[in-house]
Amino acid sequence: MDQVTMARIFFGTSLAFHIIYATLGIGLSAMVFVTEWLFYKRKDLHYAVMAKRWTKSVALLLGVAIPSGTIVAVQLSLLWPGFMKIVGQVISVPFQIEIYAFFLEALALSIYVYAADRLAPLWRVISVFLVAFGAAASGILITSANTWMNTPAGFDMKPDGTVYNVDPWKAFFNPSFGNTAYHVVVSALMTGAFVIVSVASYRLLRGRAAERPVHQKALFFSLILAFAMSFLTAVSGHGSAQNLHQYNPEKLAASEGLFETRRYAPLIIGGVVDQEKREVRNGIEIPYMLSFLAGDRFDTEVKGLEEFPEETWPPAYVHTLFNIMVGIGVLLLALSALALYFWWKQREAK
Repeated sequence: MDQVTMARIFFGTSLAFHIIYATLGIGLSAMVFVTEWLFYKRKDLHYAVMAKRWTKSVALLLGVAIPSGTIVAVQLSLLWPGFMKIVGQVISVPFQIEIYAFFLEALALSIYVYAADRLAPLWRVISVFLVAFGAAASGILITSANTWMNTPAGFDMKPDGTVYNVDPWKAFFNPSFGNTAYHVVVSALMTGAFVIVSVASYRLLRGRAAERPVHQKALFFSLILAFAMSFLTAVSGHGSAQNLHQYNPEKLAASEGLFETRRYAPLIIGGVVDQEKREVRNGIEIPYMLSFLAGDRFDTEVKGLEEFPEETWPPAYVHTLFNIMVGIGVLLLALSALALYFWWKQREAK
């Protein structure tokens, strides 16, 4: 195994572990904020019970996210020193601001956890809002550095590798930043809402009868948020596809298993990519849909992988992973919509 592959495995494994806790940290802290706001507005103690219980999970997630995030930061410097040299000159701004966002999140969470009983209801709402804001800001700022890798901006480079003409804010607000940051936040909120849906559903089936009103309310409002965030995640995913079409067409081609540049390109669902025969076996084609997703027109020309050197092609399994991701998103949207429909029919029957 070569050095680059080993570095990718180390870094990918660490990041895959960290992103779970970071995503849940954003989503659940937002759910706690919603419950505190509902308690402040409605004076319903059930919402205070929810907030108190879920805060324990937020604190635990933060406790795991801190060391796992530190490992990722250290690996960036150890495994990719050449890349980090350029990062330090061009895109260091979001890394620096992210430290303050994390500090705000940790400080506000400490106040909320240890002083909640001594705070006025409005200050409880404000303190947990700062927790949610800090968590989301931290994710957005790191996303800026990630999107900069895909759509570099804000600098020029001489043939000898010297970086000059640096514009940190242009690098920060690179072409793919806005839509990707939006996608990261709404998908994290969706994840947090579905976690609450899962726990509330389980507790309704197995919990004590005395606690049913708490879990029913938790299930209802988290289902509404889950449906809304699932829909917004799908919308932002469409924007991401158009961004790939414009700035990273080889990634879009790999995700969809498209080898030949063409207009009226079909969207291929499922199947296995065969890079030797340059086809997708056993896939389901939806005519013209990829062109429409890429440019909002059925005759949009979508570049295929044949336009790029074969040694730069992404791995064939990217298509499978992309289909799994989209499938999960569609399933979650359908489940939340179906659950809300049955809830509404049940209320109507009463």
